[in-house]
Amino acid sequence: MSARRSIAELSTDLSNHTESFCRQYFPEGRKQGNYWQVGDTSGEKGQSLVVRLQAQGGRKAGSWTDFATGEYGDLIDLLQQRLGSATLKETLREARAFLGETPCPAVPREPGRAERPDAASSKRITRACKLFAAGKPVLGTLAASYLQGRDIARFGPALRYHPRVFLGPGADDPDLPQRAPALLAKITDNRGQITGCARFYLDPSTGSLAEIESPKRILGKLHGHAIRFWSGSPRSDLIVGEGLETTLSVGTALPEFDLASCLTATHLGLFIPSSGVKRIWIARDKDEAGRNASSRLRNQLETLGIACGDLVPTMGDFNDDLRAFGSDALRRSLLEAMKAQGLEIKDG
Repeated sequence: MSARRSIAELSTDLSNHTESFCRQYFPEGRKQGNYWQVGDTSGEKGQSLVVRLQAQGGRKAGSWTDFATGEYGDLIDLLQQRLGSATLKETLREARAFLGETPCPAVPREPGRAERPDAASSKRITRACKLFAAGKPVLGTLAASYLQGRDIARFGPALRYHPRVFLGPGADDPDLPQRAPALLAKITDNRGQITGCARFYLDPSTGSLAEIESPKRILGKLHGHAIRFWSGSPRSDLIVGEGLETTLSVGTALPEFDLASCLTATHLGLFIPSSGVKRIWIARDKDEAGRNASSRLRNQLETLGIACGDLVPTMGDFNDDLRAFGSDALRRSLLEAMKAQGLEIKDG
């Protein structure tokens, strides 16, 4: 290919290989009909971003839309965001390499440029901050009704509500942008800086989770981070849980403990504790994914010299326990489990 060929021609060449492009640069996504669905331009799992695989209805193959942010473009734009490229020239070189027209650079990249996905994620983190800032306190909203409907009484400033948040395309009309009310949860690092915003889409008629595929989605960066809830009193113990609802269920029964929700079993196993934490209680779900995540986190904590204990529900998760047995019974069960693992605490 001549170096003088236009960007438009290169974009067209990429669009002729859209599915191969998506499989290489967005392997965490999946094919749904004529679309490749993935969480965002960093390649995380999810459905907020869709790429059209074949031309359809006058719309070009390779065109994409991120319904969480409103961004859209062609595969050149998408590749630049995926790589976090500082220059268009760098992106075009990568595109030509993908098409087999230019060899990939053999020399190692500069240390400051090695974490390309992180560079790309900075924009998404900014959007996550803006989305969370646009929310309002949850009390008296549909979000509060959703949590209270699950018998959860532990809220906090990490939660907000927004009545109209971008929702990805529906199965019946994948080209139609939608908005829906959502519970927003602030994801932060150990310094308290926002790294992302979790969205829990709600059904306004029932107050429960919206009946869509993947009603829980993440904008920004979750790896190693969590949604945090403070007890108001300094503690060296921290309860780290999987899903938001199960973590808040434990927090409802144990309001004196600080909480960190990692949202998924995978991210539970990747949690990075702060230096002030002396003991972590791992509140996992009662399944294989929960066991594996707990084991992975426990191994990491042991290398850091942090004591840890397991909290395992009687039923599938702690929200099941809270709703079935009530807050008082769950509290007694949790304190008994903690005492059996060496925690001395006065109840009442």
